[in-house]
Amino acid sequence: MKTNFKIFLYISIFVSTNLLASNKLHLVTNGKSDYKIVISSSASYWDSLSASELKKYIFEISGAIIPIVNDESPILQREIIIGKNKHSTNVDTSGIKYDGFIIKTENEKLYFIGGKRKGTLNAIYTFLERFLGCRMYSSTFKKIPSQKTITLPSINILENPAFEYRDIYYYETSNDEYCRWHKLVDSEDKKIWGLFVHTFQTLLPADQYFEKHPEYFALRGNIRVPEQLCLSNPDVLKIVIENLKKRMAENPDAKIWSVSQNDNYSFCQCKECSRIDSIENSPSGSIINFVNKIAKEFPDKIISTLAYQYSRKPPVNIKPEKNVNIMLCTIECYRTKPLNDKSDSTNSSFIEDFKGWTGLTNNIFLWDYVVQFSNLISPFPNFHILQPNIQLFAKHKIKMMFQQGAGKRNATEFGELRTYLIAKLLWNPYVNIDSVMNDFLDGYYGKAGKFIREYIDLMQNALIKSGHNLWIYSNPVEQMKYFLTPELMKRYQDIFDRAEKSVMNQKDFLRRIKIARLPLIYAELEQAKATAHTKNKLVIKKANNKYEPNPYIFNLLNQFEKTTAPLKDVFLNESGLTPEKYISSYKSIVSKTMYNPLALNKPVKFLKIPDWDKYPANREKSLTDGIRGDEDHKFNWTGFEGNDMEVIVDLQKITVVKKVSIAFLQNVFSWIFLPEKIEVSYSEDGINFLPVKEIINTTPATKDELKSPIFAFIKNFVIEFEPMNVRYIKIFAKSIKTCPQWHPGYPDKAWIFTDEIVIE
Repeated sequence: MKTNFKIFLYISIFVSTNLLASNKLHLVTNGKSDYKIVISSSASYWDSLSASELKKYIFEISGAIIPIVNDESPILQREIIIGKNKHSTNVDTSGIKYDGFIIKTENEKLYFIGGKRKGTLNAIYTFLERFLGCRMYSSTFKKIPSQKTITLPSINILENPAFEYRDIYYYETSNDEYCRWHKLVDSEDKKIWGLFVHTFQTLLPADQYFEKHPEYFALRGNIRVPEQLCLSNPDVLKIVIENLKKRMAENPDAKIWSVSQNDNYSFCQCKECSRIDSIENSPSGSIINFVNKIAKEFPDKIISTLAYQYSRKPPVNIKPEKNVNIMLCTIECYRTKPLNDKSDSTNSSFIEDFKGWTGLTNNIFLWDYVVQFSNLISPFPNFHILQPNIQLFAKHKIKMMFQQGAGKRNATEFGELRTYLIAKLLWNPYVNIDSVMNDFLDGYYGKAGKFIREYIDLMQNALIKSGHNLWIYSNPVEQMKYFLTPELMKRYQDIFDRAEKSVMNQKDFLRRIKIARLPLIYAELEQAKATAHTKNKLVIKKANNKYEPNPYIFNLLNQFEKTTAPLKDVFLNESGLTPEKYISSYKSIVSKTMYNPLALNKPVKFLKIPDWDKYPANREKSLTDGIRGDEDHKFNWTGFEGNDMEVIVDLQKITVVKKVSIAFLQNVFSWIFLPEKIEVSYSEDGINFLPVKEIINTTPATKDELKSPIFAFIKNFVIEFEPMNVRYIKIFAKSIKTCPQWHPGYPDKAWIFTDEIVIE
């Protein structure tokens, strides 16, 4: 019995092997091919492009030139058939959905047949990757192997994408060829959008209507503000519909039109809007009520609106019309754990809203965030959640996916890798993403790829072990306690040292490694600004008790400058901070650090308590620790929310004083305003204070500063007087306390942010 089994097994293997051998397709032999590429005589642009792309890459790989003919030509034994045409009528295409495809060999024929638009092109690029070993790792780097003979196994592939619409907002996707190779929407696909997101201001502009018709806009407290629309006002509905009609007439081919809230929290609180929102248990109630009316006016169009921030929670009664698209956003969620992990409360809250919306409609555009907005070039170890999150969206049959990366900003942290991985996942959420990552790292970084993988895994594990809530608005200083500790930072730098050494004589790989290292350098520079007294501090104390800039920090700045200088479109945050401005600002901070002739490290008594929970800086020591803040309000600033600032600096002995300076930040975009006035008084006993001088602020906040955090600036208030003997200096700064009526934060609290108190 054993012998018979062995004989049977041998015969089975022999027959299978010979069957496979007989089914092989010899596409190119020694640089020659007797195949022809067949397309329809009325082929679409995309099928024609598919044929030319296949011809181009086969020539580049093997040197073989395969002619393209139309389907009016005679049927031959050896053909590559592109798309649906007279030579492919025998192929069953009923299983193709969206822009899916079939790749199939039959006898000596090879078929590439796709669904709508770019389906066949998707088949071509899949074939190039899977069977010919081609890769497009970035918009500027492809790997095209060389082989004179191309022999194919038997192929029978049917693939459909998990999502009908696949978009990734990263630098790489500004390139249409990259998008097409990776099966993403390109610039042509995006023409379906007539208007895209945050469009209330576009459809009913405040600068055109607010002065004469404030009732068209949101009621906040007891006043109207131009930040959002009053969605229960019938005239608002009429104007928006009319403006949409005009735009649709100008752009009739656009299918989707966004009618969506502006990017702020100032939704209308008038009696009628509030009534609707109360019934629906969410401000989304008045939005859907409004958008549904518009959708009925344009039944042949899709009207898209946001479920974002205040409107993320779905209504409880009203349902979106069938042609209403819900653009649901994950902006509040942490990125340490997958969204379906119930141990994260932000995730649980989102999942509740997510399931609520999917219960109301199947027309959802999921807007997910995969980047650290506030520090685009800082380490952000979120690779482990990409796949489970995308699988979650696929499971709930989301049709449209938008992955919010760093936008059109170059050299962000692992931007090429993230785009590549996410593109694969948007097509197939169940792909072996570990293998895909390794393939990318080895191809893009050469021998250094294994070190980059070691770095990614080490940081990822450190984050998970720490339990830290990874947030898209975080920073390297906060992360010093978790996955960017001094000990880990040293290990990371050691890994990159080994990575650079492994490709030292390979210019392109070395350049990519140096770019990949930028986030570590940036993190160390940011940490140094906030921790001037640590090992890698901004300045070092000399034997004469004077401070000098730390050469190590300047070496990091030089590395940062040298690596970023040849690159285009590099921005360090969402606000558009360039490396040049960052380095200039940094050097300015270093020049001021530890300069405080009389008050350096002197105790400060806070008569008004700052919000140290949100902005801890160096807490009680912040105002005399010698460390300066820059235009980023998250570092080294002491913040007072809706409150004045009042502090007393104790010089600890009677001292001759003639000058007091104090810096304040204005960042109207982030609700931070300069104080209305500054008062300085002095005392010898700390009880009885006499006034010295008062300064009125003459730099008003403006609406223009609302456009972006890039308009933030620092103003130094200087008070000089005749020399006097004092021990205690009291500084009082009067806050405006409430955001101005023209500000989207009205009537909520305004902030004042203060920095070093310099006494001379």
